[in-house]
Amino acid sequence: MKKNSREIIDVLVRYFILLIVPLNGLWIFYFVFTPLTIYPVYFILSLFSDVSIFGNLMVINRQLPIEFINACIAGAAYYFLLILNLATPKINLRKRIIMVVLSFIAFLFFNLLRIFLLIGVIYWGYLFFDIAHIVFWYSISTIFVVAIWFVQVKIFRIKEFPFYSDLKYFYSKIIR
Repeated sequence: MKKNSREIIDVLVRYFILLIVPLNGLWIFYFVFTPLTIYPVYFILSLFSDVSIFGNLMVINRQLPIEFINACIAGAAYYFLLILNLATPKINLRKRIIMVVLSFIAFLFFNLLRIFLLIGVIYWGYLFFDIAHIVFWYSISTIFVVAIWFVQVKIFRIKEFPFYSDLKYFYSKIIR
């Protein structure tokens, strides 16, 4: 019975965290990842161009303003990675923390790459920017998140499925 109690508490804690994180609009992700997104872009661009930064607004060569809105930071993508992680049972706490941190770092890297590619598209011409931005946002960002999750499943040898494994566990307890 003690093992069952621990498993039930584990499920309740994981889903409680998933419910409280988005209560104030995912602010924690934007608080952490806004500077982690803006300042590397600023630093790298400043090696090649005259760049000024004013909060979430970056101006390149005194003529090209780039505003980093919440969608650029992709807080929802970080939350989706957290959901996939916390909705998967039978991962010990140490491994879970490592997985979350590594998935966030991987997505940050891909997001920075996406931003640099879009800035490159701006230099090549505004004509392609809107379509490139839409393709990157709706398709490639989602593919990044899913790919990161699948890579982690492979590397960390995860055998359970998000949500489904928890539902299966509770179903087996109810049937008994």
